[in-house]
Amino acid sequence: MTESDFIFNNFKISTLPSGSVTWKTPSNIALVKYWGKEGNQIPKNTSISFTLSACFTQTTLEYRERQPDKLISTSLNHQDYNFDIYFEGEKKDDFKPKIQKFFERIEKYVPFIKHYQFVIKSENSFPHSSGIASSASGMSALALCIMSIEKMLNPTITNAYFNKKASFLARLGSGSACRSIEGALIVWGAHPEIEGSSNLYGIKFPYKIHDNFKNYQDTILLVDKGEKQVSSTVGHQLMLNHPFAAQRFQQAQQNSSKISKILQTGNLKEFIALVESEALTLHAMMMTSNPYFILMKPNTLKIIDKIWQFRAETGLNICFTLDAGANVHVLYPEKEKEKINNFIIKELAPFCQENHYICDSIGQGAIQTPNT
Repeated sequence: MTESDFIFNNFKISTLPSGSVTWKTPSNIALVKYWGKEGNQIPKNTSISFTLSACFTQTTLEYRERQPDKLISTSLNHQDYNFDIYFEGEKKDDFKPKIQKFFERIEKYVPFIKHYQFVIKSENSFPHSSGIASSASGMSALALCIMSIEKMLNPTITNAYFNKKASFLARLGSGSACRSIEGALIVWGAHPEIEGSSNLYGIKFPYKIHDNFKNYQDTILLVDKGEKQVSSTVGHQLMLNHPFAAQRFQQAQQNSSKISKILQTGNLKEFIALVESEALTLHAMMMTSNPYFILMKPNTLKIIDKIWQFRAETGLNICFTLDAGANVHVLYPEKEKEKINNFIIKELAPFCQENHYICDSIGQGAIQTPNT
């Protein structure tokens, strides 16, 4: 599909005077990392991610039809969106610039957004801006709410189209958000060896996944629950003139090919080696950028060392990955859950802030929830 396929131009505003929709949308954790973009949120390389379950954003979008005299005559003026944002019960005007930019980017595809006054109410099941991809779950939830309005205005659209366009819109708010619409494995970014892959939206991994990776576990160790040192937006911008950017993008494409085969064959040792290498490469790119950043904390490194030691001693298939922050995602098969959970509690939790960690597993994507 092309961008023009997502332009909506057949709506009947009078049919939806007011109402609300609610979506609960998970975060995701990339196995092959997306780091670097161009143009209008187009990725420089393919990424592949696990969709999570327990880490989610729940967003309610309340909408009310605006009076005709309060609408402007042209969609070229982007100043007339009418919305308020509440996050976990508190009004958040500092979130408005990001939503404003999102609305500007998507207006061409969902022009009806100017005909409504919105109230956005969101809450997370995890600490905001702490490296658990809150923008991914947050922007995908908002995109799904907007698509629910489109579905009411045009009931003929299919579920497949609904999901693709929701992913397409979410991408325009936050690149990784396009990977939070469905599950359990999502591919984003065109790749010649992955059927149906696209730069415009995420797709479900198109091949049969080996049983080893069914219901995979992810325990998230909250080493630092504070604001991220560097926003993802800034991080991606640092790739523009990075001396190793071209090699990194080539490496990511090669790793996408490799992990596609690994996920089908079930080779856990190869999975561990690739996923950990991808995580460390992401941080290496930040450490060698200009300006440079060290996003890991001392306890991040201690946790990694403990994981390596435990794996060597037990032969269990535990590994780690990282987002652009200090927290550690501990990945392992469900069949090894009991032994690894005991290890996490005894040996890794003490390195977390206030011993705080989140037990998560691979999920199946976003869920629309009834409004009460």
